[in-house]
Amino acid sequence: MYVLNTWYVAAWSTEVTRKPVRRVICEQPIVLFRTQDNQAIALADRCAHRAFPLSEGRTIGDSVECGYHGFTYGPDGICTKVPAQSSIPERAKVRKYPVVEQDGWIWVWTGDPELADPADVPDTHWMVDPEWATVTHSYNFKCRADLIHDNLLDLTHESFLHKTTVGDDYIYEHGITVEVEGNVVSVDRLMPSVEAPPLYAETMDARGLFDRFHCTEFFVPNLHVLHSGITGEGKPREDGYLIKVLNGITPIDAHNSWYYYAFSRNFAVNNEQATEDLRVGLATVLDEDASALEAQEIGMQTRPEGEFDVLIAQDGGVAKARRILSALLKKEQQAKSAAGPAVRREPVAPRTA
Repeated sequence: MYVLNTWYVAAWSTEVTRKPVRRVICEQPIVLFRTQDNQAIALADRCAHRAFPLSEGRTIGDSVECGYHGFTYGPDGICTKVPAQSSIPERAKVRKYPVVEQDGWIWVWTGDPELADPADVPDTHWMVDPEWATVTHSYNFKCRADLIHDNLLDLTHESFLHKTTVGDDYIYEHGITVEVEGNVVSVDRLMPSVEAPPLYAETMDARGLFDRFHCTEFFVPNLHVLHSGITGEGKPREDGYLIKVLNGITPIDAHNSWYYYAFSRNFAVNNEQATEDLRVGLATVLDEDASALEAQEIGMQTRPEGEFDVLIAQDGGVAKARRILSALLKKEQQAKSAAGPAVRREPVAPRTA
């Protein structure tokens, strides 16, 4: 159901402190906390004693103490203290997850730790570049991650769902170019000689006709980077108002997802009013997406078996991304089969921190 051998955004850096915080990623409960030297740690959120969530405990030094019977685990997941006795059972340990903290995000590797390579974390440097200003949002979407991926790969929905902010009929009137490089799918759309959408027109003070563009890069299966903006008619994209929309999509379970969103811009960088206008306007966009995808999730769950999506030309990126995702899942399943019987994992009810 999930690609596990990948990095998923688990939290914003600011969300992880000395106080343990819980996340559920691909049905795996994880506790996040910081050591005394500010290193982010991710462990299985389940005490080896009686499965009590470690996120309900507290940090002591560089360790986390279970709030039920006091079992204490170091940053490596090994139990270092059992208050009721001096000896520590050999099986008293919890899983440690590889972690990368980069550009304001904390990434966690949910699969085979031997395969975790920090170099595979996608580039999101715009969030911390002083030449760019960034607005961020976090959402718990009540839908499967696949629906969010499809939504970001087919932006024609902006014409109908986001009319008052970033939408216009001309979006679906222009076609797309789709390219694939490894596990990255790029969907590019150029909309020449059009007016800026309402939200951009206000924050950029952009009047008249421009060339507008979208280029969504989907790093299957965890991140979408939307290279967007407007530029003068016939002018290079890099000369215009540029926007990088970073979308970290993290599955919680089969019907829920984390959505970590950042909107970075290279214009009006020090304009606090523009930042506030974008914060409010983009929250509206995300609220509209959340409502639509929740309704779509209900539709998916009630759809008769054997009935499938009707894809059109604008879904070229969607189709290619689905094939890559399917191949990644198949590869992991084959590796599991070769390794022997899998350990059954009970579903975990998501709880926000």
